[in-house]
Amino acid sequence: MCRSDHIGLPFMKMHGLGNDFVVLDARAHALDVDAALARALGDRHRGVGFDQLAVISNGADALHLTFFNADGSRAAACGNATRCIARHVMEETGQTELSLTTERGVLMAKDAGDGLTSVNMGQPQLNWAEIPLAQAVDTLSLPIEGAPVATGMGNPHCTFFVDDIDSIDLPTFGATHEKHPLYPERTNVQIAQITGADRIRMRVWERGAGITLASGSSSCATAVAAARRGLTGRAAQVDLDGGTLFIDWRDDGVWMTGPTAHVFSGTLTPAFLASLT
Repeated sequence: MCRSDHIGLPFMKMHGLGNDFVVLDARAHALDVDAALARALGDRHRGVGFDQLAVISNGADALHLTFFNADGSRAAACGNATRCIARHVMEETGQTELSLTTERGVLMAKDAGDGLTSVNMGQPQLNWAEIPLAQAVDTLSLPIEGAPVATGMGNPHCTFFVDDIDSIDLPTFGATHEKHPLYPERTNVQIAQITGADRIRMRVWERGAGITLASGSSSCATAVAAARRGLTGRAAQVDLDGGTLFIDWRDDGVWMTGPTAHVFSGTLTPAFLASLT
């Protein structure tokens, strides 16, 4: 890893609706980011703290984003972090739209006006093997109590539609279902309530992170699940603990629109980095 003994390692802290990220920029200097560094940075008491860590690097045709969860595990997609970084790059370059690559594939981003940023998260994965699930089942009604919907958005998701979202003990509920044997790679868990026409109240437990104030890919998965169930149309407002996202499942993919924030920039000290070796 490029870790200077004299200047440390620069980073940015960003969030989308309170879903917060540490961002490392490896465009100028290559960084070999590993699980140990991700866990240390993710510690909210001894590190910086985040829901996900994102690393920007140069790809063949576009900037590439790599994501880690707070427990050091990898994530193929992170919608809110993608929007935050897209906004940063657009402000840096003067562009109003651009493409980024992730393990999910090529994602298009654009300035949606009024300080909002949109990202196309691609088409949802609806086949059990692509999500992936451990066996062939109906992804619209899983054989789990509550008959949740399974959706892949680069990450696996399990969405429960309930009548009263506040009656669910999310810490227990989320931790239990994250590791359900039907999900071999674990899953993000959403509890969702239809609160109006094309409007969804949603809370989320993210695999490798726990409860977060918002989740972009979870919002996309929940909106897709609601549309498949006939509970909403293909465009819906998703109200999260941290704010609101607008999801539109179009022919070219699932578009997510919402605000972003670059909170501060800082430098990891050489002493902190040395303590990880």
